Amino acid sequence: MKNIPDISFQDAENKYSFECLNLTQFFARIPEIADHNPTQPHRIHFFALLIVTEGKGTHQVDLKDYAVKRGSVLKLAKGQVHAFQKNAAYKGFLVLFTEDFVMNHFSKSSINMISHLYNYHVTSPISQNEELNHSFLQELNTELTNSNTFARNNIVASLINLYLLRLEREYNQQSPQNNIKNYTVFIAFKNLVEQNYATTRNVKDYAEMLTITTKHLNEVVKEFTLDTAKTFIDGYVILEAKRSIVSTDNGFKEIAYETGFDELTNFTKFFKKNVGVSPKAFRTSSV
Repeated sequence: MKNIPDISFQDAENKYSFECLNLTQFFARIPEIADHNPTQPHRIHFFALLIVTEGKGTHQVDLKDYAVKRGSVLKLAKGQVHAFQKNAAYKGFLVLFTEDFVMNHFSKSSINMISHLYNYHVTSPISQNEELNHSFLQELNTELTNSNTFARNNIVASLINLYLLRLEREYNQQSPQNNIKNYTVFIAFKNLVEQNYATTRNVKDYAEMLTITTKHLNEVVKEFTLDTAKTFIDGYVILEAKRSIVSTDNGFKEIAYETGFDELTNFTKFFKKNVGVSPKAFRTSSV
């Protein structure tokens, strides 16, 4: 997976943590994009909603092709690998927003309920609801074209939050039968990481808790995430650290201890290696 480009978020004005793109205009710009080819697999470090309003086509998510048509919405999570169809003819919108945007504006209860955000491994990324999509896009457009920009980020976040919760409710009402191989093992591993990440980041420890080999655990995790078990564990530790940095006034030494580090220097090195900036710089940029 080393050849898959990592794409970070940057809106047109480098000003907000969200953006709404017209797909027709975006497709026309693809040949001009220099840092990657959107029609080839690339990993995103933000969230995206691809909403189709006209036509039909395909979109690849985690190396699997999904058919999209009028009324479809494809939910892409931070860390997923995706690719646009070559010469796509369908129309619609691409709503982008960052993890910082989620953590600053979504409630923790909403984040836990919306599987698309952090439990995308076990749910389908595609939904079909033309009426819901239309009302969401209409409200979003009304806000983005309003000359009064007071509280715009908060209002846009509320619209996205509500839209995702409604999609989640629809998914749960359908109660689909999950027949994905190794689903039970992955969920058990995920739950163990959430419970024990501050105690151990060792893959062998989790394999022993599940009474399976580390090789089998890695195979299971890769099936759902395209990454190793170690990457999944470290990613969850980083997520919890980010949440604490952004949403609390706790000192970095306290946050380091909460996330399983005895020394602040070790936590700082770990955070900077995975995020690219120090915890202090991350907190400053998120304020």
